[in-house]
Amino acid sequence: MNKMIQGLLVMALALGGSIVSTVAMAETPQEAAVRKLVQPTFREGVKIDSVTKTPYSGLYEVRVGSDVMYTDEKAQYLFTGEIIDAKSGTNYTKARIDDLSKVKFSDLPLDSALKMVKGDGKRVIAVFEDPNCGFCKQFRKTLTSMDNITVYTFMYNILAEDSKTKSKNIWCSADRNKAWDEWMLNGKVAPEAPANCTTPNDKIFALGQKLRVTGTPSVFFSDGSRAPGMLDMKTLESKIAAAASNTKAN
Repeated sequence: MNKMIQGLLVMALALGGSIVSTVAMAETPQEAAVRKLVQPTFREGVKIDSVTKTPYSGLYEVRVGSDVMYTDEKAQYLFTGEIIDAKSGTNYTKARIDDLSKVKFSDLPLDSALKMVKGDGKRVIAVFEDPNCGFCKQFRKTLTSMDNITVYTFMYNILAEDSKTKSKNIWCSADRNKAWDEWMLNGKVAPEAPANCTTPNDKIFALGQKLRVTGTPSVFFSDGSRAPGMLDMKTLESKIAAAASNTKAN
């Protein structure tokens, strides 16, 4: 391909009516032709997972994992960025990426997480947190003030070298859940772990990398959706309710 533009694509679209979701299906001959044309744009070894024609001004979605780009029917240009409906403000690219980023909650290795149960524990979330994360400590205060919830916490060590040590000491404590709260809420350091104590640190780090968790805290909900960053109580409650509704619907 002779030409390629990589830049922000924010399109003013007035698409009267709802946008048809891109769904996984066999490529049409036209989509297959676009795939063949656009593949040389990517470095060797990068596999395009799908090429799908969109309702957006004749563009084609090019998907690599959960990354989404766009190209024209001749694959002369490759666009990175977001498509936003000018009338409604709906960010279609974000919605698509959110859908692609979903996980199957039941597949998470919950036995390798800390578990906090409040009240009846019926509402369930999983959180990736680093013991050196200041926002995680603030978010932990929000979580402890909630009721009727189960929180699975994966200690995801990405911020500092001693995060691994702190996580190991907490995991190897007699009451690891209490040790975590003591550290996150009160700054009380857990006792040094026995040398022979094993932890799921490496397993959780690999999981986080696979799920493309790039920051902490990151919250996963029962319907597989996620939300990066520290959420306030109102937003968290809303997302938990929406996830529960989606889970029932499915």
